[in-house]
Amino acid sequence: MSIGSIARRTFLIGSAAIAGGVAFGVWRYRTPYDNPLENQLAEGEVTLTPYIKVDADGVTIITPRTELGQGTTTTLAALVAEEMDLDLAKVRTDHGPPSPAYYNGVVSAEGMPVAATDTGFMARTARGAGDVVGKFMGLHITGGSTSIPDAFEKMRQAGAAARLVMIRAAAERESVVAGSLWTELGHVVGPNDLRIAYEDLAADAATFDIPSDVELKSRANWRYLGQSQPRLDMVPKITGTAPFGIDIRLPDMLFATVRSNPAQGAGALNYDATAAQDVKGVVKIVPLKTGAGVLADTTWTAFRAAELIEFDWAPSPYPETSEDMATALAASFTDEARDSRFRDDGDVESGSETSTLIEAEYRVPFLAHAPLEPMNATAWLRDGKLDIWAGTQVPTYVVDVAKDLTGLSQNAITLHTTIAGGSFGRRLEFDFIAQTVELAMEADGRPVKMTWTREEDFSHDYPRPMGMARMKGRVADGQIESFDGAFAYPSVVASQVSRLGLTVPGPDVAIVAGGWDQPFSIPNYRMTGHRAPEVAPVSSWRSVGASGNGFFHDCFLDELIHAAGLDPMEERIRLCWHEPSRKVLEAVAEMSNWGSPLPEGSGRGVGFCLSFGVPCAQVVEVTQTERGLRLDRGFAAADVGTALDPQNIDAQLSGGMIFGLGHAMNCQLTYTEGGAPDQTNFPDYPAMRFDQCPKVETRILENGDTIKGIGEPGVPPAAPALANAIFAATGQRLREMPFDKFVDFA
Repeated sequence: MSIGSIARRTFLIGSAAIAGGVAFGVWRYRTPYDNPLENQLAEGEVTLTPYIKVDADGVTIITPRTELGQGTTTTLAALVAEEMDLDLAKVRTDHGPPSPAYYNGVVSAEGMPVAATDTGFMARTARGAGDVVGKFMGLHITGGSTSIPDAFEKMRQAGAAARLVMIRAAAERESVVAGSLWTELGHVVGPNDLRIAYEDLAADAATFDIPSDVELKSRANWRYLGQSQPRLDMVPKITGTAPFGIDIRLPDMLFATVRSNPAQGAGALNYDATAAQDVKGVVKIVPLKTGAGVLADTTWTAFRAAELIEFDWAPSPYPETSEDMATALAASFTDEARDSRFRDDGDVESGSETSTLIEAEYRVPFLAHAPLEPMNATAWLRDGKLDIWAGTQVPTYVVDVAKDLTGLSQNAITLHTTIAGGSFGRRLEFDFIAQTVELAMEADGRPVKMTWTREEDFSHDYPRPMGMARMKGRVADGQIESFDGAFAYPSVVASQVSRLGLTVPGPDVAIVAGGWDQPFSIPNYRMTGHRAPEVAPVSSWRSVGASGNGFFHDCFLDELIHAAGLDPMEERIRLCWHEPSRKVLEAVAEMSNWGSPLPEGSGRGVGFCLSFGVPCAQVVEVTQTERGLRLDRGFAAADVGTALDPQNIDAQLSGGMIFGLGHAMNCQLTYTEGGAPDQTNFPDYPAMRFDQCPKVETRILENGDTIKGIGEPGVPPAAPALANAIFAATGQRLREMPFDKFVDFA
């Protein structure tokens, strides 16, 4: 046989193998996961899709993204109710069981170095690959402002398919043509006063094959979508009947808390719990890897006893002080520590003879998540089965951790995902749930509710990392000639996935998010990310990297614009080549009456950031008073592509702006000794006060080509808008947060 024949044969066999692998992969990708509801149906319940259960009392819609106060449950339910033709006010909702069937195919695309403004073939392919990764990994996760973009098609398809089989079931029962029937708010109706409730058809409908591709309603025919809807959880929350994790009560329950080494990453060398054990009501002291837990008859008893435990803490493996941490960041601006350079237009190194060089260093601190409901969970281990109640954004990972701790099979573990009183990313972690399972393993078959003290919550947060930026730019002849930005952070992604026992190859986009992908036409434009060492374990905080980079990028852009002698708003609009982004700038300029005169001692500042695919522009007005700077008014405009619930989007956008303003003004975590944070409760970490909050006006635009989420994009522009307003009012340029280190606020 000739060499050529061997080569051709090898090629053909190899090609067949690759083609077969691709075909198998495509088949696997297109094959839906099993419906996880089928093994959990109660007597009289029927499931049509993973998102729909029906019983004699009506329809339950599975909304598999955790309700953290952001209104996701209502909008997700509306997606199904719209297409299934249900009365939205009458549906029940449930977070559903942990399952890869509820994978999030959009969240993994957020980690790819693809600009939101890029609509080319490669960008579309990369985003599609993100969905593939999400499905194969079974990423049942809430985060990244992805809940609505991910669900928009799939949950509407589920509702439309369920409606179709209801009609088919009615047609077969009544021996009529399906085309002669239609639906009205949970009923199949037809000629001669035919009207059958879905509840009466569900069992028959479940025998039909569920169509995988059905026609969806046009926007012109939407009943709920595009309209503001009353929040389905509002009445329960107002009346105190909504079951948060901290509200769980079970028979013969034990109450618990833990104390862990306040220095991250270290445990206890030993401890003396003699005094704690003598407290009336204490049942048991349980050793943990990070410290110890207390089982008691009430939460307050557990808190009191935990304070009496004397620990000999192990030293932290991380730098002990904020100064040491900042030194590590500063040392990361090297070629060796370069993590990415996704943008490198023109030549930032050289400048024209008439250009002026502008340089600045910016800093942001560690920030705590500090949700109002502290970390808590309930676990009940008995008879070889484990039940867990917790507000979590990563339910499948919680089950995996519980399996590892208990040795139980997945089928023996039931997770009840509860609504949560805030998160801002904290409930992407599951350390507090693992502790609760460990305590339940020592509770002799009794259920255990574990609650952290507020001090434990602050000391053992995985905070937003501190960051630093070194910026250079040139202006010449009234124009910005160059913009060279370098950002240094520890990697949030690397830190988070390490706690899952995983590593992620390649650069961390979060280090430069909100910086490298901004839609401005500057001829020489470079953005570089530097990966600093992990000076403390960190995690995703509302808007992640863009939370700091929006401040870095936009404030330095403001510096360059002022150095060029230009109007901050007009020049941003002129430089912006992305039409949806330009329109949000134009909208906020109109809303704030930009350019109109202000009283003496007042200033108006603009901030812009494109994050999570959403361009958002904000304006803040401030006034100098005898008591300090007063925030007078705020304006925010954002483009979400398609606005499904304007009222809820308004709440998220204004809430994000206020969240960003409050943290920019007052908040930081600092470390002065032993690697433990100095701030341990809200008096040390003051949020914006009611009397400090400006009146906020919002505008929602729909010029984008795809639907986007809004939980996070309102945060990044807030700090630069405020800083730029302070500069306009006082002439003082703030390059470090929190701002109250440099100015007083009224």
